[in-house]
Amino acid sequence: MMSWFQIRNFKLPEPYEGKLSRTVLRGESGSNPADLPDKAIAKEGMAEYVKYIFKTVRKYFGEAIVVTQEVEDIISSPIVKQAIINNSDCKILLDQSKYQNKFDQIQELLGLTEKEKTLVLSVNKANDPMRKYKEVFISLGGVLSKVYRTEVSPQEYLSYTTEQTEKVKVNEYARKYGSIKKGIQLLAQEMAAAART
Repeated sequence: MMSWFQIRNFKLPEPYEGKLSRTVLRGESGSNPADLPDKAIAKEGMAEYVKYIFKTVRKYFGEAIVVTQEVEDIISSPIVKQAIINNSDCKILLDQSKYQNKFDQIQELLGLTEKEKTLVLSVNKANDPMRKYKEVFISLGGVLSKVYRTEVSPQEYLSYTTEQTEKVKVNEYARKYGSIKKGIQLLAQEMAAAART
């Protein structure tokens, strides 16, 4: 695996294990440089360099990974389209419902079939109040495309929820019952009983 590889202002992320062992486990503080190549990737001349990285990594049976939270990064940059998407066999998409009106652009850009578009837009649409899960669409080289579900126990879900109303309820139960563990257990039991009725 690569560590920090730097040419001009372009840096590849350091592998997580290396960063974890160097900073957290040894108690050292990192220099906190940006993990993402940010604006450098949008500059003219970077397309060939990024294409070179992708082809070199593939030549040695590796896989370069690009992660973005902004769909505009994908739609607006011809460099991303040329250098990254055309050289990527694996595509992973989370819930795209907020981009439903723009999804034709994304579909065209990523080369998704109508069936794959339907699968992507179905992510997190099943409504089962008894179960807390998240779904993800994975396409492997256009050969295998499926939606996978990740499900955790109600207690684990409540421990890590980012939903504000649920966080407030967890804190309320923790105060009421003396510990966060006890509060989460009782809240999970209550929610399961309510869902069954």
